[in-house]
Amino acid sequence: MAFSVVSTPAHFHLPKKLTFRIRCCAASSVSTRSKSTRFDLKTYWTTLIADINSKLNEAVPVRYPELIYESMRYSVLADGAKRASPVMCVAACELFGGDRLAAFPTACALEMVHAASLIHDDLPCMDDDPSRRGQPSNHTIYGEDMAILAGDALFPLGFQHIVSNTPSNLVPEARLLRVITEIARTVGSTGMAAGQFLDLEGGPNAVEFVQEKKFGEMGECSAVCGGLLAGAEDEEVDRLRRYGRAVGVLYQVVDDILEEKKKNGKDENEKKKKKGKSYVKVYGVEKALEVAERLRAQAKLELDGFEKYGDGVVPLHSFVDYAVDRSFTL
Repeated sequence: MAFSVVSTPAHFHLPKKLTFRIRCCAASSVSTRSKSTRFDLKTYWTTLIADINSKLNEAVPVRYPELIYESMRYSVLADGAKRASPVMCVAACELFGGDRLAAFPTACALEMVHAASLIHDDLPCMDDDPSRRGQPSNHTIYGEDMAILAGDALFPLGFQHIVSNTPSNLVPEARLLRVITEIARTVGSTGMAAGQFLDLEGGPNAVEFVQEKKFGEMGECSAVCGGLLAGAEDEEVDRLRRYGRAVGVLYQVVDDILEEKKKNGKDENEKKKKKGKSYVKVYGVEKALEVAERLRAQAKLELDGFEKYGDGVVPLHSFVDYAVDRSFTL
């Protein structure tokens, strides 16, 4: 349900329509935005992936009953995971001067929640996907019963990990409570679960709600949790909320455009699945491009409110640019 990252093939480029008009803005905003194009996001991202992978490996050891833990680890430590949610959480924390050591437990919890949601989404009764990132889905390997249990176990493990591992000298208890509340809201009946419900049962008019809940919610939660850990003011948290939601949906919209372009009109004779509410499928590529343009502009606008933090906002700007141009492969 969270925002994802699909690699752009070397021979493929997004249509020119995905270049954006430059609006009038302050000189400092222009300077920061231009720095984002020179920022080494790939090194920043891959370094954090290595750190997060190591911490996730420690956080989900194999213990009794072994099969459940093996199933949990299969999805949490899956090859090809880009750790977008944890990386955004760390970047938002660092924006406000927070230590990434304070963010790592929450970052790992976000990945656990992400993995759990994907395990459940892939089930035959949901999106009916036999594979994930080119590998068999959890239920394909471990069976539907074990996949459900693995997902069920990962959700509370994430909360436990935050409480047990966040350094108390870096994050006051009150901030931790806000973080836990934010994650609980995100995965609950008014958040990602609502998006999955309408993806299964809602009509085509539900596409905006589905996209915001299934993909925007996790982006929003990731950015907000990072800010909360570092003590961001309420107005700043609101900006992060709007930014993260826009970026989460933007990633998915561009993913859908790329997938449609790769198909190139060919009938791939794929098994029809229950999933399907995307801007591309409902309205077509041209409308999806317009949505992507609006989301990118919205995300950048929210970041303009963080100019006083100088270069600290550059990683968050870079995420927006990467969502569209996919300039490297992780």
